[in-house]
Amino acid sequence: MPDRSHAGLLAGGWRTLAFEHFRDGIEVHWLAKGGTGEPSVALLRYAAGAGVPRHRHQGLETILVLDGVQSDERGDYAAGTFVLNPAGTEHSVWTRTGCTVLIQWDLPVMFIGNGA
Repeated sequence: MPDRSHAGLLAGGWRTLAFEHFRDGIEVHWLAKGGTGEPSVALLRYAAGAGVPRHRHQGLETILVLDGVQSDERGDYAAGTFVLNPAGTEHSVWTRTGCTVLIQWDLPVMFIGNGA
């Protein structure tokens, strides 16, 4: 069973965690990895210039930017910003300088077009 508490994340404790490949330019550290149709919680570390193609949220997604700046079509989100993406919303995500986020999603996203 995974740890149920994670002390020090906001103070940079995530920096010492082991990350693995998630997709091009993005690494993941799973805090709670759900199966198909289940919620997940993870830390995502984006390299400078990395992004996620346009996708639709099938459930609520919550993001807390821990470091750097994450962007989408609605704006730029610096460290400390909390972002809600309700079910049915669409966007693409990118970072110019790199960022790390704490992310929770109820259900996996659905990629739009050739984004998968």
